[in-house]
Amino acid sequence: MVPLPVALKNALPFLRWWPRVNRRTLRDDLLAGLVGGLIVIPQGIAFATLAGLPPQYGLYSAMVPTVVAALFGSSWHLVSGPTNAISIAVFAALAQFAEPGTAQYLQYALSLTLLVGLIQLSLGLARLGGLVNFISHTVVTGFTAGAGILIAASQISNVTGLDHGGRRSFPALAQQTWAQLGEINLWVVSVALFTLMASIVSRRFLPRAPYLLVAMVAGSLYAALLAHLIGPEAARIATVGTLPAGLPPASLPDFSPSVLLALPGSALVVAILAITQAVSVARAIGNRSGQQIDVNQEFIGQGLANVTGAFFSAFVSPGSFNRSGLNYEAGAKTPLAAVFSALALVVLLTVIAPLAAFLPYAVMAGVLFLVAWGLIDIPGIRQIWRASRLEFAIFCVTFLGTLIHMEAGLLLGVLLSLLAFIVHRSRPEIIPVLPVREGESVHFVRAEGRDECPQLQILRVNGSAWFGAAHFLQQALRAVDAGQPERKSVLIAAQSLNTIDVAGAEILCQEARRRRELGGRLYFYGLNRANYEFLKTGGYLAEIGEDACFRLRDDITQAIPPKLDAAVCGRCSRRVFKGCGG
Repeated sequence: MVPLPVALKNALPFLRWWPRVNRRTLRDDLLAGLVGGLIVIPQGIAFATLAGLPPQYGLYSAMVPTVVAALFGSSWHLVSGPTNAISIAVFAALAQFAEPGTAQYLQYALSLTLLVGLIQLSLGLARLGGLVNFISHTVVTGFTAGAGILIAASQISNVTGLDHGGRRSFPALAQQTWAQLGEINLWVVSVALFTLMASIVSRRFLPRAPYLLVAMVAGSLYAALLAHLIGPEAARIATVGTLPAGLPPASLPDFSPSVLLALPGSALVVAILAITQAVSVARAIGNRSGQQIDVNQEFIGQGLANVTGAFFSAFVSPGSFNRSGLNYEAGAKTPLAAVFSALALVVLLTVIAPLAAFLPYAVMAGVLFLVAWGLIDIPGIRQIWRASRLEFAIFCVTFLGTLIHMEAGLLLGVLLSLLAFIVHRSRPEIIPVLPVREGESVHFVRAEGRDECPQLQILRVNGSAWFGAAHFLQQALRAVDAGQPERKSVLIAAQSLNTIDVAGAEILCQEARRRRELGGRLYFYGLNRANYEFLKTGGYLAEIGEDACFRLRDDITQAIPPKLDAAVCGRCSRRVFKGCGG
């Protein structure tokens, strides 16, 4: 096979994973796509209503955008479509401009979707996807676990048969459910539990069967039997109801200046929320599947999906936690599963819409409960607890924040991670060491419990000398001679000194001048080329002294003693260096 040009793979990213497609993956993807097509029906309707749009627009948003995002993104399992959080964000952005449900509101929604897509596409083409790398693994774990709880909470009304009066936040749902415990419909609960148990049993004893689809069929049959035995009025098992059929109609966003000038601010906020959610979902699923996500390509895929969707009656469609988790759990192997889910949705709506209309909400809720549980990485959470209490605190804040407000929880987690990173980097590890000559090289060992030179302190700096750490570094260097006035010289073992900026260089120059005034020197051993050139180009090396810099091949065990006070060396019996005298 002739290798494809890199430029062609970049322009058509689906060519990268296409060789993985075979008969087995096609079967797995087809089954996963069928389950995904079924599950999006009640979700699409609910999320469109949440966004202030006609119900069918939620289904349209799970068709063309889903296909485009799958073909032009990088994730093997990410499925784009309408989501709870973005639906709320769209409603909040547009309700100030038009009455929800009106033709004008719809035009604003299409224009918003187009602008969101253009922003995301621009960020991807500008290779700014690396910005989301500031979302740490701990934050992703907390956000994923919180989203899993939110998915489960969003299905409480479908499991219990309660009416929550449009409440959307986790605290409000929990409070309302507690207040209505006596009104729970146990028949509906039994349908959800039966579906959940059917999925667990199928997964345990029929590992090759599409257990989620088996569970949905089993739950639907159980609900039908229950309604037949006790009567539909007594069971009160709600179903999806009548669905619109057909392909999404072509649409045209409103390009009038009044609309385009009013929406950019809202579009930027929604774009950031949507792409952050999509990349977080892709990374979370990628961590489980072992796939490395190309964030810039994901930006491009999401942008193209929303730009295209604006012309096919779709509103903003980010990566969906529900559908992506379900897609992975259902055994999807390639992005074709997302394509098949969109095609399955079209078929369901055009061929068997009357049958799909009798699908109970409780069955869908039972399946989503299993998906929600799969998003909570218990072993990963335990590992975070064992590794770092600070990281675990960040996890808890992200998790709890996500329960209260999804995007705010994610943003708070990112900010805390950055703050923890800055605090950590502002205190580089500074370790007293001693040199040991072995053959042609010198390495350093910790000075704990060993005799040190009374005139020279050797410090290994693990970190960077940057403006955030400059004060800490200065205090550490001055503390050397504070308790031992004879220790007038310092040698920095700089192999682990990563970078030096202007503030760090200024501190090093100040310390070099101070040590000369004390009668000693500031030395460096093993500065990397980048740091050496920075100090030299900036004029700092002239201040410190080029003779104060030793290369890795220099034997400092013999080069250092002649530079020290001979009188002190004469009284010393420690013999730290090879060149120590009488």
